[in-house]
Amino acid sequence: MRTTVTLDEDVFAKIKSLAQELHKPFNQVLNESLRLGLKEMELPGKSREYKTESQPMGLLDGLDQDNIGELLARTEGEDSI
Repeated sequence: MRTTVTLDEDVFAKIKSLAQELHKPFNQVLNESLRLGLKEMELPGKSREYKTESQPMGLLDGLDQDNIGELLARTEGEDSI
């Protein structure tokens, strides 16, 4: 199929250079490049595993992390139970 497209200068230069390097016609290198690019674009985005590092909370002296009720009461400004 014949069509007219406008290529950015840097894209044209890369395709032309690669075509000369590979001893292939410009159109063939362009089509192969488009196929590879389109195939890559069809793939789902690559996701990275999200990791966080735990940090010590450093509770104040006299507070017990096992007594959630007391911790919440102190956080909310209530007197000790």
